[in-house]
Amino acid sequence: MTAEKIYCPIRQEWVIALPEEYVRQSLITKMVSQLGFPSGLMGVERELSLMPHLSQVKAIPARRADIVCFAQGIHPQHALYPLLVIECKAVNLTSKVINQVVGYNHFLGAYFIALANQREFKLGWRDVLKKEYTFIDFLPPFQELLKVCQGRG
Repeated sequence: MTAEKIYCPIRQEWVIALPEEYVRQSLITKMVSQLGFPSGLMGVERELSLMPHLSQVKAIPARRADIVCFAQGIHPQHALYPLLVIECKAVNLTSKVINQVVGYNHFLGAYFIALANQREFKLGWRDVLKKEYTFIDFLPPFQELLKVCQGRG
């Protein structure tokens, strides 16, 4: 008996249709078709050690980020830099899941983090004054996130 598969347009391959994969692919479809995220600037199941801006960093954990959205012109030293890192789950979005994506972002340095399951979405950014992440329950369009980052420079 063969496992059911779902097509990933970012990886351009058929993958096993696990519950988490349905969450991932549904979110990717919305991001590209409704929110203007460029599919060519997205990575799926990317190993942290393979991120272009981390090529000189040592001791990167052997972990994979579910979805990483890159952008150009948002970092002074890197032409391509992570705008958003997303952790997809088929379970409730608990503090453990938040800690997981915050841990990934400790290395990645994306401007935004997010968590998603089949019912919820949380977008977060680090509040420098409070020294903690602030979250909202929706994902703005790509261009809006980009404007926030470009306004920092």
